Amino acid sequence: MSTRIQRKQCRQGPAGESRREPGRKRGEMEEGVAGGGEAEEFINYLRVERGLSANTLTAYRRDLGQLAALAAEKGKELVTLDRADLVAILAEWQQRGRGEGSTARFVSAAKGLYRFLVAEGRMGHDPTIYLEARKSWQTLPRFLGREEVEALLRQPDLKTETGVRDRAMLEVLYATGLRVSELIGLKLGDVVWEPGGVSTLGKGGKERRVPLGRSALDRLKLYLPCRRRLLGDATSPRLFVEPGGGAVSRQQFWKLVRRYGEAAGVGHVTPHTLRHSFATVLLENGADLRSVQLLLGHADVSTTQIYTHVTNDRLRESYRKYHPRS
Repeated sequence: MSTRIQRKQCRQGPAGESRREPGRKRGEMEEGVAGGGEAEEFINYLRVERGLSANTLTAYRRDLGQLAALAAEKGKELVTLDRADLVAILAEWQQRGRGEGSTARFVSAAKGLYRFLVAEGRMGHDPTIYLEARKSWQTLPRFLGREEVEALLRQPDLKTETGVRDRAMLEVLYATGLRVSELIGLKLGDVVWEPGGVSTLGKGGKERRVPLGRSALDRLKLYLPCRRRLLGDATSPRLFVEPGGGAVSRQQFWKLVRRYGEAAGVGHVTPHTLRHSFATVLLENGADLRSVQLLLGHADVSTTQIYTHVTNDRLRESYRKYHPRS
């Protein structure tokens, strides 16, 4: 399944209704995105696919606008910058007195943009691949502990058909670590009931099968009668449906997860938080990095290695807390 997000889809809901991320005033989306369509598409991807907060999106928007402005001073556009250009731009950025945190965010925005453009086939190579920020600048993904996950899973109202559906979606997401686009794109025929698993199309149209535990399978079985009632007279190949047979959108599911997270008292939660939690709990319990990479559908193991920093931090914390000689 392609990760391409069309600007029209991201800006409009049903019947042309305007869509804006929470807290954004009308017209704010384009503010500061001086890099043209490429930067704007990346911002929309972060908003819809990754569910980043309005404040984070504003920071990305500002940094990419400044990157585009610095590129323009060199007579170039974002898609024509090479590594030498970026090294010079980063040096100029630092000479202007930018702090470590600001520089780290700037580098992160640039690397994210070019990874996105390469994945979308807009560029043939990533000019930031060897552009490294200091290790201490790296932002580690947020994840939920086991009790926090349990609190989140308890939030859907199981007396309603949509609540049973939401519980099943959360269970499957935590059990598989799917991307939100992969989750809502699942078809009924993608579920492997024995021994338990789901087949999904990831980035680049690559198919993978992810095991599905007994708890998630049981929730899916409880959901199936509700699904038939939600469909009514309609038909749909999709596993998760709205009343009348419509599809559950990414924006809608993102809002559901956020609301359930607030109700559970576990803070700001997005579908990607559960993907992070899935990867982290596997590594903490002894799974090898290559297996986690395959389960997540990462093309490069370096993308998966971020989770080893999380688990190493937790190990150090446990050592300091429990070892008598720490």
